[in-house]
Amino acid sequence: MSPQISSLDNPRVRELRALHRRSVRYRQRAFLIEGVRLVEEALSSGLPLHLALYVPEQLQKMPRGAALLERLAACREAFSTTPQVLRSVSDTVTPQGVVAAVPFPERPPQGEGLLLVLDRLRDPGNCGTILRTAEAAGVRAVYLSPGSVDPFSPKVVRAGMGAHFRLALRVASWAEIAAEVAGRQVLLAEARAGRPYDQVDWTLPTALILGGEAEGAGAEARALAAGVVSIPMAGAAESLNVAVAAGILLFEALRQRRAGRPVPPSEPCRSASLRG
Repeated sequence: MSPQISSLDNPRVRELRALHRRSVRYRQRAFLIEGVRLVEEALSSGLPLHLALYVPEQLQKMPRGAALLERLAACREAFSTTPQVLRSVSDTVTPQGVVAAVPFPERPPQGEGLLLVLDRLRDPGNCGTILRTAEAAGVRAVYLSPGSVDPFSPKVVRAGMGAHFRLALRVASWAEIAAEVAGRQVLLAEARAGRPYDQVDWTLPTALILGGEAEGAGAEARALAAGVVSIPMAGAAESLNVAVAAGILLFEALRQRRAGRPVPPSEPCRSASLRG
């Protein structure tokens, strides 16, 4: 077992603390995860722990904490620490017993599934929820355009609930995104003048673009899209949260792909705004 770290000035403590900065994350190609569940999922997915700090007394009181404690005790880069030190590297008000640094997943896109492009999406909670939904709906890869929230920020990682370990996920330039979606049906989700989402053939090789909460999609996204898709509404609400809209669209795509054919069109209704 490694010795306990008790100093706030310890180099390993400073290393974890530095990963709160985006520039450091991308320079080191690593990000922070916190809590029993995320650390368990990272280990189960095969990601190595670059560095971990944990408070044994806290983990012993948590569900599944004792089992994780055994795994951490056997890890050369995991160090026990004090609650004070853990608080100094945590991004939460109440630390969850363990904080670790893991490398950016280098998972290549698999198969011919749906691609998702997030353009100018800036809310961490929405981003994390969309990533979690995308993973659940079998999305092949997710690309974030310049100007979007950092998908590896602590708030996005928490909201993603482990999706980061199972998705092909990249921050990419528009030139890179254009190359990735070449040869696919490229659809932009919009509030107006779009084809109802249940009249779209999602069984085709498809890339879906979702614009940000405040400004929607930018000029590059609009230039890349060959069609526009919208979500019909029957009620009086003027808008849908972008993460909710993502769930509706992605699971319609999954439903059609599982059926092996497009779902028959439904009666058109008023279209929804896709805003956060």
